[in-house]
Amino acid sequence: MLDILLGGLESGIDGLIEYLSEHTLTCLIPAFFIAGAIAAFVKKEAILKYFGPQTKKFISYPVASVSGIVLAVCSCTILPLFAGIYKKGSGLGPAITFLFAGPGINILAIIYTAQVLGYDIGLARAVAAIGMSLIVGAIMGWMFRNERPQGEFKLLSSGEGKPRWVMFSFFLLLVLIMVVGAAKIEWVPKLAIIYVLTLLIAYLVIYHFEREEVTDWGLETWDLTKKIFPILLIGTFLVGVLAFFLPPETFRPYLGENTIPANLVAAFMGTILYMPTLLEVPIIGTTFGYSTGVMAAGPALSLLLAGPTVSAPSLVVLWRIMGWKRTVVYALLVVAASSLAGLIFGTMMG
Repeated sequence: MLDILLGGLESGIDGLIEYLSEHTLTCLIPAFFIAGAIAAFVKKEAILKYFGPQTKKFISYPVASVSGIVLAVCSCTILPLFAGIYKKGSGLGPAITFLFAGPGINILAIIYTAQVLGYDIGLARAVAAIGMSLIVGAIMGWMFRNERPQGEFKLLSSGEGKPRWVMFSFFLLLVLIMVVGAAKIEWVPKLAIIYVLTLLIAYLVIYHFEREEVTDWGLETWDLTKKIFPILLIGTFLVGVLAFFLPPETFRPYLGENTIPANLVAAFMGTILYMPTLLEVPIIGTTFGYSTGVMAAGPALSLLLAGPTVSAPSLVVLWRIMGWKRTVVYALLVVAASSLAGLIFGTMMG
């Protein structure tokens, strides 16, 4: 019995060390700085003002589908943002589009998925989250088209910001640091390139940013790190322990092929399970065996889309926000859309 427990403990530690050594320096740390910069320097009001019912649909829906990159850094922040814009009078369709897409395309999720599970499924996750969110939002908006906004939609627009070239260069340099860090090149030229890029960022920060702005950036980065990183560490360890007692081969009969039932099962599991931000990546990679070829590509994408979008706790919250009928319809649409996206992706990869 003791040997079994020690084996599970060793499996958890090995999994944790593997993820830390392979992905922390080259992926997570730069991603946290990028996400922190987005949270500090991109004004939410500049985006949310497009969610009102008075905004043309060809503007509000696309904006809602990509706003998660800017507004939603973790799945737990989606619900209060959704509740806020919905109760302020946002159209139901754009609000649902934002609710579906946000967790799937936040900058941390995209980067981590691509780095750990592969760039193909990382790109598919972003594209499918945007595309399926538009479909789900449009269907919800049409089905409940007679619904009146709950309040008067008023959001202040943001004031004048910095010159575009400054912010563009700033974010571009941050992304380049992450790309170079993840590149498979020798450490000496890699560190030299990162050093030069860091100096360029320092120049922009010193001459084009106020001290308060830099402080805000640091605080936002630290806030994200302390909220997400400990959960990711604990979760990755537990995933390793679970993989010892419940090997990925256990799930092969249910998730090992790109079939309609397999994608539906994966999407339904994602709808029920609660997976904190980023933890869905090691769960899919290790527990369900996508990284070792046990889990098929289609079900993996289905779970990636449905898992962060809804869960049993979030459905209870949504029930209180918009009623049981809309919540049930939304959950069913998420399962259907995630399954369809997974089936299409699995067919393309097959």
